[in-house]
Amino acid sequence: MIPVSRPFISELEISLVTDAVRSTWVSSIGPYMDQFEHMFAEFCGVKHAVAVSNGTVGLHLALVALGIGTGDEVIIPDLTFVATANAVRVSGAVPVFADVCRDTYCIDPAAIRRLLTPKTRAIMPVHLYGHPANMPVILEIARSNGLVVIEDAAEAHGAAIGETRTGTFGHCGVFSFYGNKIITTGEGGAITTNDDGLNVRLRYLRDHAMSKDIRYWHTEVGFNYRMTNLQAALGVAQLKQVDQFLNARAEILDRYRKKLEPAGIECNPVVDARPVNWLVTAVVDGLSRAGRDAAMGAMREAEVDSRPFFYPMSMLPMYQSERRPVAWQLSESGFNLPTFVGMTRQQIDLVCEQFLKAVGR
Repeated sequence: MIPVSRPFISELEISLVTDAVRSTWVSSIGPYMDQFEHMFAEFCGVKHAVAVSNGTVGLHLALVALGIGTGDEVIIPDLTFVATANAVRVSGAVPVFADVCRDTYCIDPAAIRRLLTPKTRAIMPVHLYGHPANMPVILEIARSNGLVVIEDAAEAHGAAIGETRTGTFGHCGVFSFYGNKIITTGEGGAITTNDDGLNVRLRYLRDHAMSKDIRYWHTEVGFNYRMTNLQAALGVAQLKQVDQFLNARAEILDRYRKKLEPAGIECNPVVDARPVNWLVTAVVDGLSRAGRDAAMGAMREAEVDSRPFFYPMSMLPMYQSERRPVAWQLSESGFNLPTFVGMTRQQIDLVCEQFLKAVGR
């Protein structure tokens, strides 16, 4: 079976994680923690990176640290992974779902404007499948209305608009380092920001809101959202190779394009930005959800794995609301195809052959 994703683990990762184990600094204190946060901040081009235990808690921590909670509305895209909506709900706020742009798959600024109310406190754009949302326009909307912007950059390590990388546009950005991401710490995440005060606040709440001066003295409700030194060691090794990873993923996408686009398959968008290839996307216009699922089943029989696009948040039982037409259409007709560092040309060609056969092209 050719998997959708697998992490790239070399001798460097094994060496650094082994070193962390042997040091006995296996929890949330240790030299790799500081090194990883410094390296990731430098990679993104921000002053601070606050490592956390996963991307979902990173979104929640960012919302709480920025004072967003009960009764507040947070506008998010309808087409995203459920963690985006869940983090808003867990914070006590209300997720409000905006449709997405057909050409980028990211949140539509015009839809944001239509959804603004006196209760709107924040916008949480998602850089879906590695393509940046339209941050210049989103930031202008936020500035005009006094709103917080939290970037969900879980899938977009290194993506940029011009020379500015994702995670640096808003008040903060949140990344995931799950095993299928561009770099991994197994589980894990990070919050990036240029705001010194927010950096202090995030670190305080991340560690049970414990006083720096009096051990076990807590002045408010905090969280245990810390990353471990073991995870950070894995992350340091990954960051040392991140440029090679991004280049390899770009080459993989280029070969997919050459095989699929002549057959009328729409691959990853590129619109006024420098996206990264987290997962190869393939959209077959006019395909029904049932047809898409049948095609995925045929591919599995040929030992090629694939994934559907995310379900729209407005379709899920706990968030069910008015249909957002672009998000629903993309969700029905979109595939994610195998994408991982180390993937061979022969594997890509086999995936394309089976995919085109499965969708009748």
